[in-house]
Amino acid sequence: MRKGKGAGLLAGLAAGFAVTITSGMGAAASSNMWTGSTTSQPIGHYEFCVANPAECDVKSRDKGPFILTSQIWQRVTEINRQINRAIAPMNDVDLYGREELWTFPSGAGDCEDYVLEKQRSLAAMGIPYSDLLITVVRKPDGEGHAVLTFRTDHGDFILDNLRDEVRSWAQTPYRFLKRQSSVHSGRWVSLRSGNEIFVGSVEPSR
Repeated sequence: MRKGKGAGLLAGLAAGFAVTITSGMGAAASSNMWTGSTTSQPIGHYEFCVANPAECDVKSRDKGPFILTSQIWQRVTEINRQINRAIAPMNDVDLYGREELWTFPSGAGDCEDYVLEKQRSLAAMGIPYSDLLITVVRKPDGEGHAVLTFRTDHGDFILDNLRDEVRSWAQTPYRFLKRQSSVHSGRWVSLRSGNEIFVGSVEPSR
């Protein structure tokens, strides 16, 4: 590849990445969520921690949001899409005969199971757990839902089983309630006030 042509291609890729990130961030006053005080842990996550204690005892020194690159952005969006398509949407009652059983999925699962698998896959890439935070939201119809927040220096982005596109949290239709602490994977912090709700969105939306 000639030097001039290669430089032009790299510049084009960089510009495309900038446009993608900028459009994802939207026009929010702040591209990162505001967190509050320690709050209650979702019952499903508590039971998951009892069954998987090592997953919930990750203590981190919060060094700030992850420094995002075009290569990482591409991998994150690929993993979100791949996991969305690899797991069949099915609620806990149909799968296990009960509600709120959070677990790593084996071919099928609901929203929190997608989140756990995405968190595990992205952590295996080297992204710190402090920047991969399980988050509980409320959908416009009032139903509880779980998504994965990816904290970056470009803002907080949402990986969602209901959408293949990774979006800024400010561009989603959700009311954000609580998420994992960035310094302890077994603790949770508030985002906005709200009552404890079940989370289990499985309907496909691409």
